[in-house]
Amino acid sequence: MGLTYANIQMENLFSKRVLETRALVNTDTVFFAVPEHLAVRLGFDLNEVITREIILADGSRKAVPMVGPLRVRFADRYCDLSALVLGDEPLFGAVPMEMMDLVVNPASQTITVNPDSPYVPVAPAK
Repeated sequence: MGLTYANIQMENLFSKRVLETRALVNTDTVFFAVPEHLAVRLGFDLNEVITREIILADGSRKAVPMVGPLRVRFADRYCDLSALVLGDEPLFGAVPMEMMDLVVNPASQTITVNPDSPYVPVAPAK
């Protein structure tokens, strides 16, 4: 089984700058992350952001910038969130997947709108 990627659109809700890009989909990670060069292209000033401490796969801890508000779009769905500034490609984690009610199809290495809720995203609130 290979890696799953999705074509997404990102928008800085303050500057209204929009970028279309390809993001790695990883349901084992929680957040949405963007590399520094894309955060800058979206108009975020990395000197004026909050930081978040994260735990990397090797167990080490690192403080990284967090930017937002950011609107992320896939298909006819979107969510508004903050993003970690990290890595060398956008990373699409579990939070935006849940917010947009998307599912991963490992066989075709794609994500799609949840077929159980094709028209409006649904989320449990229990």
